[in-house]
Amino acid sequence: MADRHGKVAAPQHVLLVDSEPARAALLEQALKDAGYTVDKQVHGDRSLARLVAESQPDMIIIDIDAPDRDVLEQMTQLSRSNPRPVVMYADEDDTAFVEQAIQSGVSAYVANGMRPDRVKATLSVAVARFREFQNLRQELDHARTELADRKLIEKAKGLIMTHRGVNEDDAYRALRKMAMDRSCRLSDVARNVIDIFDITQE
Repeated sequence: MADRHGKVAAPQHVLLVDSEPARAALLEQALKDAGYTVDKQVHGDRSLARLVAESQPDMIIIDIDAPDRDVLEQMTQLSRSNPRPVVMYADEDDTAFVEQAIQSGVSAYVANGMRPDRVKATLSVAVARFREFQNLRQELDHARTELADRKLIEKAKGLIMTHRGVNEDDAYRALRKMAMDRSCRLSDVARNVIDIFDITQE
């Protein structure tokens, strides 16, 4: 789970979702032996999002025979709204399906059974991959925000240049002064300028 600084802590509390109680008991014991606190849930009618909301785990482990489309859709939604490192154990070893699972938010996919002596290493790999993905997502979001901000500033400058008959440098200085006077971001001032011009044109 990411903390308030965006860093992902080492998992301590694991949500285990399994479709078979006997198999779940084996994996639960392996996790406890590796030092994890386990919240075991036999997969039923409750959605994955609801289970995560109730348990608030650091990591999710899904152990099922053959994950279906519904599971993948729930994984995709969870990855967007409440991301966690996810390990999936499954019998399905089809390359295309594995790719779909990874795209839906699975950090580590383990086919053809669980080895108790490899559980901790598998979880460590999943956390590392999750951290890398989250960092890439944050960088992409930052780049998109910067691009959107630049577009707003350029549009606001153009409006000021046209309305006041000034050059680009003077328009930028006017925006910057407004931002400093109001103690707010330059992009926020640019958005306000655009909104005001839009209102006056109606």
